[in-house]
Amino acid sequence: MNSKIMLILLLAIFNFVCFAQEPPAPIISEQTSNEIAPNVTETSTDANQAEASCAEASCWDRFEKSYPGIVNYLKNTSFANFQWANLIMICIGIFFIFLGIYKNYEPLLLVPIGFGMIIGNIPFSLGQEIGIYEEGSVLNYLYYGVSHGIYPPLIFLGIGAMTDFSCLIANPKLILLGAAAQFGIFLTLLGAIALGCLFPALDLGTGEALRKAAASIGIIGGADGPTAIFLTSRLAPQLLGAIAVSAYSYMALIPVIQPPIMRLLTTKKERLIRMPIPKPATKLQKIAFSIITVLICCFLAPSALPLLGMLLFGNLLKESGVTERLANTARTSFIDIVTMILGLTVGASTQASVFLTPRSVIIFFLGAVSFMVATASGIIFAKIMNLFCKEKVNPLIGASGVSAVPHSARMAHVVAQQEDPNNYILLHAMGPNVAGVIGSAVAAGVLLSNFQ
Repeated sequence: MNSKIMLILLLAIFNFVCFAQEPPAPIISEQTSNEIAPNVTETSTDANQAEASCAEASCWDRFEKSYPGIVNYLKNTSFANFQWANLIMICIGIFFIFLGIYKNYEPLLLVPIGFGMIIGNIPFSLGQEIGIYEEGSVLNYLYYGVSHGIYPPLIFLGIGAMTDFSCLIANPKLILLGAAAQFGIFLTLLGAIALGCLFPALDLGTGEALRKAAASIGIIGGADGPTAIFLTSRLAPQLLGAIAVSAYSYMALIPVIQPPIMRLLTTKKERLIRMPIPKPATKLQKIAFSIITVLICCFLAPSALPLLGMLLFGNLLKESGVTERLANTARTSFIDIVTMILGLTVGASTQASVFLTPRSVIIFFLGAVSFMVATASGIIFAKIMNLFCKEKVNPLIGASGVSAVPHSARMAHVVAQQEDPNNYILLHAMGPNVAGVIGSAVAAGVLLSNFQ
C-alpha cells in the first residue's frame, strides 16, 4: 500500500488526470433539491465513509487502466520498491564515506565500501539483472572474485611487494607477538559457538555449520579484511557481507579502539621504554626469508598457501632487485584496482534484505570483541616477555601484532610519542605487525583445514 501511495503522489505531474475523468455533476432544481435533502442528510455519513475508503483504490485503478505504459514504468522505479531498510543502509554508506573523507579513516577502503552500500541499496525490480546477487549482472560478475576468494590473494601479492621484513629478520623473537595476537581469533571462535548454541534465534547454524560460522567470525580479530573474506568465502559464504564490512570497519577504527586498550594495560614507565635501533638485514637474508617462510608455514598449514604464497612472492619481487618493474606494478596500480573493486562489491553486497538482521549485529559485536582481545593479547604477551628477556621491549608494540599493516604499528608509535616525543618505536612495531600478517594467514589456514 505504501508503494501505491508513493506512486499516486508521483501522478501529480500529470495534473490529477484521474480526477479529471470524473463525470460532471448533474444539474438539479431548487425544488428537487429540497425534496431530496432529508434523504441526502441521512445517507451522507455512510457515503462519505465509503467514498473515503475506496478513493485511493478507485483513483489508482482508473489511472492504471487509462495509462498502462506509465504505470508499468512507475512500478519499475525505485520509488515503487522502496523500503525504509534501504534508507538505513544508504545512510550507513554515507557515514562510511564521511569517515573516509573527513576523518581520513582508511579512505581507500571506506570510500569504496560506503559508495557500494549506496548503490547496493537502491531498490529495483527483480529479474532486471541489476543487483549483485542476480546472475548475469555486472555487479554479480565483479562479486565473483569476492565470493570465490580470488581478490584476497591478489591483494596479498601487492602487500608483499610493499612490505619490508627487515625488522622481523633483525629481531626474530618479535614473531611471538604476532602469534600471541591471534589468540583473539580462537577465543572468539569459542564464544561464537557458545552463543550459537544458547541462542538459536541468531541463525548462526547448528553443528558443523555453526563451527564454520564461528571460525569465520573469529578471524575478524586478525584485523585483516582479505584474510577474513578468503576464509568466509570457503566456510560461511552466507555471512560474507557482514564479516567483510565488520573486518574492514575495525581496521579503519584502529585510532579509536586501540589507544584506550594500550593505555589501560601499560604503565607510563612501560610506555617510555626505548628499544635500540635494529640491525639492517642483508639482501640475502631478505630473499632467504621469503623462501624459507613460505616453505615452513605452508608445510604446517597448506590451506594458507593461496595467501602466504602470494604474499611472499610479492616480497621476493621486491627484494630480488631484478624484478623492480613487477614489484612496482604489484604495489601500485595492481593492488589499487583490486582494492577498489573489492571495496565496491563488498559494500554492494550489504543489501538491506540480507544485512539488517540480528545475526549481523552479533557478528559486529563478536568482531569487536575479537579485535580487542587480539590487541590486549599482544600487549600482555610483551609484558610477559619482559619478565624473561634481558633486552626489554616496549609493550605497546604488542598491540601491532594484529595484521593491519602499517596502521596498528603507526598507532603504537603515536601512543609512545605522546609520552616521549623522542621515542621512536615504529621500526620495532613493524616487526610484530608483519608477523601478524603471516600469523593471521596461518590461523586461517588452520581453521580452513579443520572445518572445510
